[in-house]
Amino acid sequence: MIISRKRLPRRTFLRGMGTVIAIPMLDAMVPAIARGRDLSSGTPVRLAFAYVPNGIVMKDWTPKTVGKDYEFTRILKPLEAFRDDILVLSNLDSHTGNALGDGPGDHARAGASFLTGVHCHKTAGSDIRGGVSVDQVAASKLTGVTRFPSLELGCEDSRTVGDCDSGYSCAYTNSLSWRTPQSPMPPEVNPRSAFERLFGTSEDLMLDPQTRARRLKYRKSILDSARDDTQNLVKKLGPGDRRKIDEYLFSIREVEQRIESAENDSRQLPHGIDKPVGIPFEFPEYAKLMCDLQVLAFQSDLTRVVTLVIGREGSNRVYQEIGISDPHHPLTHHRNNPEWIDKVIRINTLHTELLTYLLQRLKSTAEGDGTLLDHSMIVYGSGLADGNSHTHEALPVLLAGRGGSSLKPGKHFVAAAGTPITNLYLSLLDRIGVHEERLGDSTGRLELS
Repeated sequence: MIISRKRLPRRTFLRGMGTVIAIPMLDAMVPAIARGRDLSSGTPVRLAFAYVPNGIVMKDWTPKTVGKDYEFTRILKPLEAFRDDILVLSNLDSHTGNALGDGPGDHARAGASFLTGVHCHKTAGSDIRGGVSVDQVAASKLTGVTRFPSLELGCEDSRTVGDCDSGYSCAYTNSLSWRTPQSPMPPEVNPRSAFERLFGTSEDLMLDPQTRARRLKYRKSILDSARDDTQNLVKKLGPGDRRKIDEYLFSIREVEQRIESAENDSRQLPHGIDKPVGIPFEFPEYAKLMCDLQVLAFQSDLTRVVTLVIGREGSNRVYQEIGISDPHHPLTHHRNNPEWIDKVIRINTLHTELLTYLLQRLKSTAEGDGTLLDHSMIVYGSGLADGNSHTHEALPVLLAGRGGSSLKPGKHFVAAAGTPITNLYLSLLDRIGVHEERLGDSTGRLELS
């Protein structure tokens, strides 16, 4: 075999009119002399956070036993196929989500403190103040490494100003991610906008919405725009890389078509609320579309840090898809009504089913010597434990992925009582090469081994 020094640059893009498509890691990007060795050393580790609102019914979430042989509870049951890929974490607290003298407003504090470990300032005005979130700590260290330092996605629209919870600004309930204590990062809730951000040019991103819409009208497809570049690239690749490129571009096309289908769906949401353009009518499809955008962003190394707000705190979403027409938030104040509790459990279970979808997409995407899931760390949870009593202790949290072989999942891990969830975040930051002394109310690092 002749070993060539020529190889494809890692930062290779397919370009077209208003289009820049980053491509996934290929064999052609690895020096020939390195083939056959451990390729994981050059594979990045991703960090993601998925948030669900209004707490979880803890008796149907928390496994009864500790260690590897725990039994999956009703809410966790959809994840059983991923037993070896997840860590269920118990006894992690968000103490700063408590009132601490500020009275009502647990939902706002839950969302604002979940990734920051900081007690937010109670205000409905412009003088908001929280803390820097763990995802933005990571993003600040990765600036310039990827096209986007971070990506903020959401599945529920909300305003960011005004009073959304007992005198707390809507910024606290709407934004999980905070770049500075005064700068929340509102999630992108429109799949079309997120798609265009990922695969449009920097010039595209600077255009006003009307001009972008006109350009989109004349551009039939992201992939059609980059057709010539794609054909030229494929000629240079071996069979294995051609298959990877084909699968990757198929995924992009499939996401693009689902967005177009949503844009053409004229059905109305319940109670006569208009559906924003580009958002699927049914919530599970909406959430899955956002999950697929996250997978594409990781696969193409456009970013290594993502937050996904599956629902904002205080969410009144109804889940007609599973036969629940009652708003989510009021149901969580069930006052021990068995019928209401069962409905909340069904909503909680739907959310873990959507997490299962994300994990399956990551696990089915090969990368280096493993999969995207092997090279990721996904924190899933809520800033409230019991939604009925608004408790911020012993939160429902799990961690999926192997962090590039730095994690050993497959068990139910119980931390010492009173452990801040920010201790977990410090240990995850270490695994992506970001070393911080403190984060919010952290007291040290969580030893997961």
